Amino acid sequence: MKYRSRSDITTVILESTRAGATKTKIMYNAYLSYTQLVGYLEYLQQNDLLELEKGTHLYRPTEKGLEFLNLSDKLSKMATVTNSS
Repeated sequence: MKYRSRSDITTVILESTRAGATKTKIMYNAYLSYTQLVGYLEYLQQNDLLELEKGTHLYRPTEKGLEFLNLSDKLSKMATVTNSS
């Protein structure tokens, strides 16, 4: 597996939580160990990108997290080089 940056992993985590996700689902979608997952979840919650729903125990992105995903998508599209002849 190639090296992934913190922002790449953040994008995968936020994307996998759009409809609500448990720790296990996030861990498998992002290919993280449990220890790594806990660190990322803490980091994302501290930076108001992700929140835990009290009753359901599902993680969901906040408005700021959704904005991060939108900007990440735009940057990805800008960085994509097209071959036009």
